[in-house]
Amino acid sequence: MLEVFAFLLNVAAGFLAGACLLRALMQWLRVGFQNPLGQFARAVSDWLVLPLRRALPTAGRWDIASLVAAWLIEMLQITLLWAVGAVSGIWTLLPLLAGLGMLRLALTGMMALVLLYAILSWVSTQTPLSSVLRALCEPVLEPLRRRLPAPGGFDLSPLVVVVLLQVALMVVARVESGLFLGHWVK
Repeated sequence: MLEVFAFLLNVAAGFLAGACLLRALMQWLRVGFQNPLGQFARAVSDWLVLPLRRALPTAGRWDIASLVAAWLIEMLQITLLWAVGAVSGIWTLLPLLAGLGMLRLALTGMMALVLLYAILSWVSTQTPLSSVLRALCEPVLEPLRRRLPAPGGFDLSPLVVVVLLQVALMVVARVESGLFLGHWVK
């Protein structure tokens, strides 16, 4: 039953923290919220971000309240998992583990955005999400697109970005496991 609880908690926390991170990314890239993705991010995260924004105002393009909201959700997830005994660790690592969880979620979210963008570019470019996905993904894809060849006119940049994001996820997982192993070795 702990595995089921951990899975459901991971889904819920990923959903909420992911919406907060998407909101922060959209503001950082100055992508409008008058689209289905922006409306989704606001609808899911307003209950937490708006109260935090009173104490943590936006700093230029950085939506500090959304980032803190995602971090708090990750902290709560880890705390609940520790409380029920699904995982173990030391409390002093909690803020760092929450930050790594946020990073893992951001990398996974970017991978999903790039994959969705690539699929929609093959199928149809006239969907309500096309322009917002383009605005979110092009800053990552364009630098690679300029350097990579396009064999047969095929854009390899989404594939390379997904591979690089997957490698980054492996590094984050290794750091997380190192923190846990380091705790038990000492």
